[in-house]
Amino acid sequence: MKTRREFLGWMAGAVVVGTIMDAGKSACATGVEAPEVLDHILLGCADLQQGIAFVEERTGVKAAFGGVHPGRGTQNALLSLGERHYLEIIAPDPQQSGDEHASRLKKMASPELIGWAIHPGGLQDFASRLAKAGIVTQGPTPGSRKRPDGRTLEWATLALQDDGDGVLPFSIEWGKGTVHPSVDAPKGCALKKFWIESPKAEELAKRFARMGGEVEVKQGEKARLRARMWGPKGELEL
Repeated sequence: MKTRREFLGWMAGAVVVGTIMDAGKSACATGVEAPEVLDHILLGCADLQQGIAFVEERTGVKAAFGGVHPGRGTQNALLSLGERHYLEIIAPDPQQSGDEHASRLKKMASPELIGWAIHPGGLQDFASRLAKAGIVTQGPTPGSRKRPDGRTLEWATLALQDDGDGVLPFSIEWGKGTVHPSVDAPKGCALKKFWIESPKAEELAKRFARMGGEVEVKQGEKARLRARMWGPKGELEL
């Protein structure tokens, strides 16, 4: 979400807003209806192995264990969804006490999308641009995780103070020398569509416009993230 473009208006019952980067191409033009700068989507679940099995049964591809998040009480498994896109299955780590986020995951009855991240470029510059647009952020905050093979992944994240009931993304900047997870996570699946539903679709779309966003927002009974991905066994809609 880098540049600012005008709100485009209602189209086919949904609201679509402008591109995140001047250099970015519309994802729809490539047959993938998702923001080009979408980095990853997070599928939350109460048990990691059950989450892995849930995705594998429906797509035919098994996500690989990624590691744990020290201090946060969570662990994850990853699955590539194509170039610069991946799925993160996240669940509580039974070896840690966990924070409030881990506690919410433990209460989940079934896997569902709980968040998404974008890669807008340098986070310091992006935070400054958002501040000029009157959007309050928190961070950048450094993070890291050790992979099972011993390699360490490093990143920084930028969160919005108001994430629109959980449907607005956080931003991520991967550390230098860190291989993007989509490169070496299990392949075979592709992200085909990503959208948001909200009872305040028009208001939410205007907020995206202030950020320079590109995403489809549909009118819905509640605020939630939606995604459609394909694998060898067929389609999975989350």
